[in-house]
Amino acid sequence: MAKAYDLVIIGTGTSAMVASQRTAAAGWKVAVIDFRPFGGTCALRGCDPKKMLIGGATAIDHVRRMRGKGPEGEVRLNWPELIAFKRSFTDPVPAKNEQRYAEKGIETFHGRARFTGRNTVQVGGETLEARHIVIAAGAEPIRLGIPGEEHLTTSEDFLALEQLPKRIVLVGGGFIAAEFSHIAARAGAEVTIFQRGPRMLPNFDPDLVEVLMAKFREIGIDVNVDTAVNAIEKDGSGFVVQATSDGQPRTLKADLVVHSAGRAPALESLDLDAGGLAHHKGRLKLNEFLQSVSNPAVYAAGDAAQMGPPLTPVSSHEAKIVAANLLNGTAQTPNYLGVPSVAFTIPPIAAVGLSERDARAQGLRFRTQHQTASEWFTARQAAEPTYAFKVMVEDKTDRILGAHLVGPHADEVINLFALAIRQGITAEAIKSTMFAYPTGASDIGYML
Repeated sequence: MAKAYDLVIIGTGTSAMVASQRTAAAGWKVAVIDFRPFGGTCALRGCDPKKMLIGGATAIDHVRRMRGKGPEGEVRLNWPELIAFKRSFTDPVPAKNEQRYAEKGIETFHGRARFTGRNTVQVGGETLEARHIVIAAGAEPIRLGIPGEEHLTTSEDFLALEQLPKRIVLVGGGFIAAEFSHIAARAGAEVTIFQRGPRMLPNFDPDLVEVLMAKFREIGIDVNVDTAVNAIEKDGSGFVVQATSDGQPRTLKADLVVHSAGRAPALESLDLDAGGLAHHKGRLKLNEFLQSVSNPAVYAAGDAAQMGPPLTPVSSHEAKIVAANLLNGTAQTPNYLGVPSVAFTIPPIAAVGLSERDARAQGLRFRTQHQTASEWFTARQAAEPTYAFKVMVEDKTDRILGAHLVGPHADEVINLFALAIRQGITAEAIKSTMFAYPTGASDIGYML
């Protein structure tokens, strides 16, 4: 006999936590399902553990940059200790999350979920029937369709390595490749990146990416763009990567080959057709309310929805929208204005709002402030020459259209630009603000 619920959520990450707690607080009977440890990608397999590794690598990098300016002696990164530090955060997360669900009266199920009808989901040997279902199952690495793909290490595997191999190849050139290469290189690994596209970090401003590429070269990361990986072969305890670059074959030996070529919604095992859910090329078809166009009982949020940028704050925002639509009637739509994005390289690169290309494509009239700021105090006091920005301000309204930063504190300063864009604060209003000095934020007035 099926168990009845008001809401069943597939997944236990950020979206699931937000949506389940809000509906349970309204008196709904709610259940969550996950075949993995409870907590989702960000807390267990993504941004949080990655940032903890970045912290260790950043400390090493700062000391090395300051050599000859006060600090003395050689420093190195102890990988097992860094991983143990990361686990001090990640290991308790699943139990804490299960406890939080229990305290809110939310029932939990462990196992793979699959639709058996428009309002029913099976997990293990049990069938759950619900008035509504939310898909918040996260994302997984895309399939590359190359021989030897099974030898690829995922980003999750990388974050759990007990020892860091000497020779590492990253396949792809986005967030994962950029961030993991900076961690691994600072830890002493020989790092090579094979990127199919013409440049690294295609979601960021190309001029600022070019500034950052000098840092890749400085720390010894071998970046190969316009390079396609054709096969991965096992070779004793290591691997051989077969690639093509500029029409020429290339072979490289590696101890570890990491999948960093992108992720897609984790939907394949859900049997979407059984749930009456329209989908195309691995993506759900949703309306502007994050609701299935073919089964109005089902909503999606976060990576599973792929409506907004694949970022944790977006997952939380979408979950709030879904919960509001479930509780109050379908009326709210997500607002993706002013969502900042950061790649935690060392130093970080960040962006919010429109790119310069998109602003011009829209026919907007604006002024652009673009400068390499290596001689500014913020860069010099950190002994970090990688510092640049590009900010666009609309002529007529004085509103900030987009901000793009690379350098010290970029990951924090970008949030002030995000606030301005989302809340409509003008450039003049920001320039008139008195920020604490000397801080990264105190540079903002000069960027406008």
